[in-house]
Amino acid sequence: MVVDDHPMWREGVARDLTEAGHEVVATTGEGGQAVRIAAAVRPDVVVLDLQLPDISGVEVIRGLLAAVPGVRVLMLSASGEQQSVLDAVKAGATGYLVKSAGQQEFLDAVRSTAAGETVFTPGLAGLVLGEYRRLATTTPTTAAAGPTPRLTDRETEVLRLVAKGMSYKQIAERLSLSHRTVQNHVQNTLGKLQLHNRVELTRYAIAQGLDD
Repeated sequence: MVVDDHPMWREGVARDLTEAGHEVVATTGEGGQAVRIAAAVRPDVVVLDLQLPDISGVEVIRGLLAAVPGVRVLMLSASGEQQSVLDAVKAGATGYLVKSAGQQEFLDAVRSTAAGETVFTPGLAGLVLGEYRRLATTTPTTAAAGPTPRLTDRETEVLRLVAKGMSYKQIAERLSLSHRTVQNHVQNTLGKLQLHNRVELTRYAIAQGLDD
């Protein structure tokens, strides 16, 4: 689903996605309408502009996550301001790409977002990882209370690399595993810890000191 208030840009993004083999289930230029449509069409990924005419992108992120739990939101914005990025991350965005990105970089980001990875414009990943660390020390994680679930050695190893901000591709290369195997380990870990996405998983891992 593509949400952007500039018709030419919105249509161009939707066309690029369709030509790359993705199914675009809806497009809209308003945040409130985006939340209502998403509840009906239930997209896997939403490509969302930060600045919308009716409500802010941050409000839209929260509305989307409430309407479609588990949806992945890739921000595509003209703004690369640090506060804009952090606000989007705290609201639940999976990734953040500036509109100056090339077509292939954008399509790669969509594929990575759909696969559950966090994707950020180069130069912003370190900023976001720092925010994860701050959140991990100031807010509780949502992992289930009680005894810590037992992770396998490989799951712990993957979790440690997630906490260091590495992508699934980088983890796969580091551990000589397939991309799919890394994804499976992450999904198994999410299930054991009763967490919902990589943002929560990263915060949990940092809170456990696994980023040292």
